[in-house]
Amino acid sequence: MKKADYIVYGEYVLPMDETLGVLKDTALAISNGKIIEIGAFKEISRKYETKSLIGGSGRAILPGLINTHTHAAMVLLRGMADDLPLKQWLEGHIWPAENKWLGTEFINDAVELACIEMLKAGITTYNDMYFFEDVAAETTKRLGMRAVLGAGILDFPTKTTSGAEDCLEKAERFIDKWKEDELITPCVAPHAVYTCSAETLRKAKAIAIRHNVPVHIHLSETEWEVYEIKNKYGKTPGMLLNEIDFLSERVLAAHCVWLTDEEIDILAEKNVSVSHCIESNLKLASGIAPVLKMLRAGIKVTFGTDGAASNNDLNILGEMSTAAKVHKAVSKDPTALEAKTVLLMATRWAAEALRLQDVGSLEPGKTADIIIINLEKPHLTPLYNIYSHIVYSMRPSDVESVMVNGKMVLNDGKLLNADEKEILKKAKNWGERITNG
Repeated sequence: MKKADYIVYGEYVLPMDETLGVLKDTALAISNGKIIEIGAFKEISRKYETKSLIGGSGRAILPGLINTHTHAAMVLLRGMADDLPLKQWLEGHIWPAENKWLGTEFINDAVELACIEMLKAGITTYNDMYFFEDVAAETTKRLGMRAVLGAGILDFPTKTTSGAEDCLEKAERFIDKWKEDELITPCVAPHAVYTCSAETLRKAKAIAIRHNVPVHIHLSETEWEVYEIKNKYGKTPGMLLNEIDFLSERVLAAHCVWLTDEEIDILAEKNVSVSHCIESNLKLASGIAPVLKMLRAGIKVTFGTDGAASNNDLNILGEMSTAAKVHKAVSKDPTALEAKTVLLMATRWAAEALRLQDVGSLEPGKTADIIIINLEKPHLTPLYNIYSHIVYSMRPSDVESVMVNGKMVLNDGKLLNADEKEILKKAKNWGERITNG
């Protein structure tokens, strides 16, 4: 018999490959971080021996979920300024709190909290734009999670930089340091058109091309943003990015709530991907992105949570369910955004949008980023359609085990690389410090 590090068995396996099929009583043999074979459980059991058999009857196996837009460290600001307009929320509460509290200790403790929240919700990869990303990278890697990380690039001074040139230089140093890492993928993260000049955006793109890394940017999140850019440049944000030749297949644009039809066609032509952050957009009353139009145009739309200060959780399952229902209601079409498409957006398409070709689906030769779902729950019984169950009924608490890069990071609900009680204790202490000023 051949040896495998793990055999992962499920009553249902959703590979999320091109077939979008469902496999019954199937197992995956895992060795050296890779999926080496997928087949009937009986066949895999006869062919491979292992000391680690995980999963079982009443379990569903699927690729790890991917959060394509967040600001992970903002978990420590969760709930501090709710029910406010975006501009007042940012300028009156979030930015002052960040200016006072951001530092390496804050980022480490916050990213620990964010990572365990995401892992326990079945998220194996997240795409982040924030500050002190070196600390975020070290913390994420220590917890065994995968991430695409970019230090925010802005034209004005921040807690970590003196302006655009300093941002760009530090971004390039960050890329140099992390670009060969197996878990951390650096990216270039210019914040938005209203915070970065055309020159800054061109330089950011040049860095991305030079190092062959993704680009992560906010785009047309609010009506205010569109008004500001049209007032300043005489064109919409998407049109401006196209005019300066910023758009390409390496760009992932977050939000895209206020795109025009012409902009949608341009993003499709340039192969730009989109991160749909519906719960943040709803909570901040930013609007509802034209997702169905984007999908019909051929744009790869994915899901992001945004930061937990504006959502207020890091739960892609929630985004999936909310998006599917809202877009049905808005379009008055109950067949819109059906369950298979929604799960595809949260897995394989998300990986492709982040240029992570080795994850996002379960196929021989790919890296083993896998989640195991316990289906033996009242809200998941009986089961007629596994895709519908995952999108409309599944909860983070149903995630039983998580594997990232072929290594177990959550087993039977227990974190293997982190002390959850200690992390929660530190987060509570931060809440008291921030509350007391």
